[in-house]
Amino acid sequence: MENVSKSRKLVIHLLLLCGAILMIGPFLWMILTSLKTVGEAAQIPPKIFPEVFQWSNYKEIFDSFPFAGFYWNTFITTIIKTIGQLFLCSLAAYAFARIKFPGRNFFFILYLSVLRIPPQAFLIPQYQIIANLDLLNTLTALVLPGLFSAFGTFLLRQFFMTMPDELEEAAKIDGCNHFQIYWRIMLPLAKPGLIALAIFTILWSWNDFLWPLIVNSSPDKMPLSAGLASLQGQYSTNYPVLMAGTFLASWPLIIIFMLFQKAFVEGIALSGRKG
Repeated sequence: MENVSKSRKLVIHLLLLCGAILMIGPFLWMILTSLKTVGEAAQIPPKIFPEVFQWSNYKEIFDSFPFAGFYWNTFITTIIKTIGQLFLCSLAAYAFARIKFPGRNFFFILYLSVLRIPPQAFLIPQYQIIANLDLLNTLTALVLPGLFSAFGTFLLRQFFMTMPDELEEAAKIDGCNHFQIYWRIMLPLAKPGLIALAIFTILWSWNDFLWPLIVNSSPDKMPLSAGLASLQGQYSTNYPVLMAGTFLASWPLIIIFMLFQKAFVEGIALSGRKG
């Protein structure tokens, strides 16, 4: 039995190793391509390692394009969207989870029905609203539709429902109103859920491509996702420079996930305890 158990563990670890290689392979290929010449990147059969590391590709991405501006736009819009999601979604989640009012479950199910509609269906009405507000080619146009989400409300609502009723009852005895209970008691206890939603929002906002491409045509108002798309030419593309820009755009997300991975997993696990 002991040998069977060891063999099973070995097979599992080999499968996990293969999965890890498959996942990290494209990322390593991106890094290697960012250090090649244009000829080496287009060579067939593919050349894995460059003969000479072309570090100048990372300098060219800043010299040829307003890459620092792309970074700044992405950073600002991501921070604002994340703060908005954490505050507004947590408020709505607390109301659906802890405040009893007529038709609460009905309105919550109706509210969640938004998740069944493809996001692309909202593009035209959202664009018309932004255009009527004269906000095209502004950072505000990138931020407004992302300040709130049904998914964020659902995630935090499930988390708030796991908290014991005794905390709320004790706070009411001390004279706290609903907002005080939400702000002083429930919100600090919901830290893992908030971190999970923050990571989801950061990933979604950082990688959002279609909406910025629709509402912004000015390069100085584009985020990284839409800005990198401009590196692809109609007839030719400088893939080493494009991969250099892609690597520079992806490393902040990797660091954030590595720093908050434990809290992220904990938040997702705790949010599913009680429906």
